[in-house]
Amino acid sequence: MKTNVGAVIKKPGSSVNNKTGSWRDRRPIFDVKKCSGCGNCWAVCPEGCIYEFKKGKFIADYDYCKGCGICANECPVKAIKMVDEKK
Repeated sequence: MKTNVGAVIKKPGSSVNNKTGSWRDRRPIFDVKKCSGCGNCWAVCPEGCIYEFKKGKFIADYDYCKGCGICANECPVKAIKMVDEKK
């Protein structure tokens, strides 16, 4: 008997339909004035929800951000602050 192991994406692009950020309890707030444009936040995000919205300025897509805080921890200029999510 063949079974599927782990998550299965049946067709390309279908994962964007699964918004995963609704259960987080903290979220990152980006201070774009402080941002140095290094891209560390983008590189370390395990969810791939951080994107460059303007040349050298990054922000998170809260529909997919799970609030892990890795981006804030790795920001060398401390331009990302984790805040409690308001429910």
